[in-house]
Amino acid sequence: MVIQSPPRGTGPAAGASGPAEPSARQVAGRRWRSARGIVAALLAMAVIAVVLAALRPSASTERLDPTSAKRDGTRALAEILRQRGTPVTVARRAGQAADLSVPGSVLVVTRTERLTPADLDRLRGTQGDILLVQPERETLEALAPGVLKSGPSFARSADPGCALPAATLAGRVAFGSSELYEASGGATGCYRVDNLARLVQVRAAGRTVTVVGSGGFMTNEHLAEEGNAALAMNLAGARAAVVWLSPDMPPPGADTGDRSLPDMVPLGVWLFFLELLVTVVLVALWRGRRLGPVVAERLPAVVRSAETVEGRARLYRASRARDQAADALRAGARERIVPLLGLPRTSAQDPASAQEIVTAVAARIGQPEAIVGGALYGTRLPGASHGPSQETPYGPSQGAPYGTTPGAPYGAPYGQPYGQSPQEQYAPELVDDAGLIALSDVLDDLERQVRQS
Repeated sequence: MVIQSPPRGTGPAAGASGPAEPSARQVAGRRWRSARGIVAALLAMAVIAVVLAALRPSASTERLDPTSAKRDGTRALAEILRQRGTPVTVARRAGQAADLSVPGSVLVVTRTERLTPADLDRLRGTQGDILLVQPERETLEALAPGVLKSGPSFARSADPGCALPAATLAGRVAFGSSELYEASGGATGCYRVDNLARLVQVRAAGRTVTVVGSGGFMTNEHLAEEGNAALAMNLAGARAAVVWLSPDMPPPGADTGDRSLPDMVPLGVWLFFLELLVTVVLVALWRGRRLGPVVAERLPAVVRSAETVEGRARLYRASRARDQAADALRAGARERIVPLLGLPRTSAQDPASAQEIVTAVAARIGQPEAIVGGALYGTRLPGASHGPSQETPYGPSQGAPYGTTPGAPYGAPYGQPYGQSPQEQYAPELVDDAGLIALSDVLDDLERQVRQS
């Protein structure tokens, strides 16, 4: 219980009219107000995740396949090239594509995540030009040295910004989401974002290698947008023949290269963790703004210290717990007397130190140890040699309360020993409240004598 002096203008009457205990509805309202920010953040995360999942294009097994008429296939581009006199040969294995690739041809390589290190070794020996569509890191290292993957770009369209004829003739192209590349040396970069390019063309091993960060502009769905068809035809149909490598899935257990864990994590997963990080930071800022100076808050109930003592006393009286009340009085007296004797405070409640305390008090005030022990402990101390006593109760039956006769010896009202004799009277029984009051007077007189001695 919190004990505090009541503020001005408070008291029993004010307490009676104080705020009532909050109802269950009010408590539920406070809990909702404190938690609604977190709930809103979680709902926002769920909505954003659903939107991202809905907007992200689903990749099928026939993506960029020149024989597929689906939206993500490239059959339309292959048919246009054939109509313009450029034959298109589809290969499903890297070895087959390497054999078909000759000088004067363009090898279009898609779905490079399906290529194994052995496939890349076969493609290194091709003699024709190579067009790599959204290649993986291992494919870049093997076929386009000096070109490094830098990161994604989500800008939908871009202008060429370079002198490459295939790009300048096509003009603005709608790539959609695309990878960006960093090239060094004599490489040509087009459709740039800052210093990074979506399209890079380099000379390597006596052939021209073109790297493009997106295949979306080649698909049946987006081929007719802006300059997409022109760029696709300029890149794929730059030579007399086209060999289109769309590899099948490698057999189970085949080595698909030294791909790191970040390379195998889909983009949507990275976006989810980025969204989660932003949400955590926002929640931390929202909760952190509540930190500040300590605000004084009125206690729900203010109880006078005297009322607390009186209330506890009434409980003792109602339960007729005179023994417990006497123990509390004696314990308090010992706590106050022990420091006056130079003894440790912990010895006041230590039964092993009882005889030492009684002996010290008796020597200080010149009273028998039996009476001092009866006053401070109410029980016979270990080792006491006094015979059995016929206990006489505290109270009016012995005349006036203890201490009413000035100059009377300790424990002797009206000049007589309290009880039959100082040696016999050791722990008198408390039969009524008057005896408890008498014990309180005895303890007060005992403490006064110790202080004055």
